[in-house]
Amino acid sequence: MELRHLYQFVAVAETCHFGQAAKRLHLAQPALSQSVRQLEAELGVTLLTRTTRQVSLTPAGEFFYRETVRNLDNLERSNRGVRRIADGRYGLVRIGFTGTAAFDQLPPIARAIKQRVPGIALEIHGDLLTPAQVEGLRSEQLDVAVLRPPVAGDDLVVRTITTESLLLAVPVDHRYAAEAALGMADLMYEDFVMYADTHSVMNDAVVRSCRAAGFSPRREHEAPDTSVLLALVAAGLGVALVPESVRALQLNGVVFRDIAGASTIDLALAWHRDRPSALVDALVAALEDAGVLPPLELSVPPAQSKDAL
Repeated sequence: MELRHLYQFVAVAETCHFGQAAKRLHLAQPALSQSVRQLEAELGVTLLTRTTRQVSLTPAGEFFYRETVRNLDNLERSNRGVRRIADGRYGLVRIGFTGTAAFDQLPPIARAIKQRVPGIALEIHGDLLTPAQVEGLRSEQLDVAVLRPPVAGDDLVVRTITTESLLLAVPVDHRYAAEAALGMADLMYEDFVMYADTHSVMNDAVVRSCRAAGFSPRREHEAPDTSVLLALVAAGLGVALVPESVRALQLNGVVFRDIAGASTIDLALAWHRDRPSALVDALVAALEDAGVLPPLELSVPPAQSKDAL
């Protein structure tokens, strides 16, 4: 049974007129009549009653018309769905966020996806440190990650979203809680709360900031993630340097202060280079279009001097 026969039968059933149906289908009327007869012969039933004045559906024809319309609609929906999936406009993207980046970046990312590719659903994995996200990308547990570079290896594409300053987090009753101007050297004798992961990019930034000020941080307590780290600060167990995006958090017992001389830290979008995905491509394009992800900077070769020509 050919699809064209079904579409042609539906046109005749809906118009009850071979001439009008042929005009709709841009076919010659004799060819349309022959097509319907072929369909009837294949089914072994009469679908249409034909007289010189009228064409009407038989009871079998009415049933076949209803079922054919339903099946053709399902086929059209399947075709549209397949095309959306192939074009990256429909499907699930698993996206991870490092630390508190979800508070700052998840809203604009989710809004951009909803507005530009609403067929993409996001599965959120929050408060993952960068090493865990890198492992998630490589083990295919994540499709995209919002993490903190640098990332070892060349199997991941890493695109910078923004660069953040580091803030000082202190207990609310700390002597620096109300201090207007602070520098890294002021922290020389403080106890620090840091991340437990030895490969933490944030830890590297903290150590780098302290050493630039002439000392190494006294690492007294460790935390598995940002929420625990800030809870330990609130408990008075030490101070911490945290990304600027934590300002979005309202945590009792913790005060955030700007601090001169602290390093900056990048926040980036990453995905696997060797696993082409129309969904990831569509997500990246949507974030670029919304201005959430800055466009790639194209390198321009330096102009040659006249002497080199």
